[in-house]
Amino acid sequence: MTVTKLSAQELFRAAYENRYTWDKGFPGYTADITYKYDDKVFTGQVRINPNLKADVLGVDDEQAKQAIHGQAWEIAIHRVRRGFEETHGENTFSYGDTDLSDAVEIFVGGKSQGDRYKVRNNEVCLVHRQIHGVVVTINTFSSHDTGEGYLSHTYDSVYHDPKTGEQKGGRSEFTDEYEKVGDYFILNRREIRTETEGKLSIQEFVFSNIKLLEPAV
Repeated sequence: MTVTKLSAQELFRAAYENRYTWDKGFPGYTADITYKYDDKVFTGQVRINPNLKADVLGVDDEQAKQAIHGQAWEIAIHRVRRGFEETHGENTFSYGDTDLSDAVEIFVGGKSQGDRYKVRNNEVCLVHRQIHGVVVTINTFSSHDTGEGYLSHTYDSVYHDPKTGEQKGGRSEFTDEYEKVGDYFILNRREIRTETEGKLSIQEFVFSNIKLLEPAV
């Protein structure tokens, strides 16, 4: 019996398509937000529109408003459903090493030359890619299985200068929690712990009273 090994592209594509995303009928939603940053607390509302644009309402502090908007945008952008060809059609893929956790390294060539990923249990568990002039490295430690794809639960991120390799800012650790609202899994809590030069900063975003918008007729 011949066992056919998946190509690097096939392995990566399967994991890419196993991510949880919102379908084209996603109506958007509103939620109350409580944002805690160290010892400060801000409250307001967020609205994610059907086109996945985010609005923040009722938050007067400009820095807090920007922080909440940044998270709301990030939540939405990672749930956009894009086909593999649309995102990676101009890339090539090749195998690297397998680490002690059985995560398989995949190197990217073509348009995104220099990017690399790791795949384990049909999930992308490491992302190392250049975006907006910096290199971001994200390690995922645990995930939620929604039955419709996976969502990262605990992960970290660190940024480096693409030319010098120098670390920019501190390492951040994330914990994400979700709830199902109607047919959709939606983030209801994100904690970010960032250590910079020995100083720990903690941010917590709690989304409550989540309600789907009425679909446009």
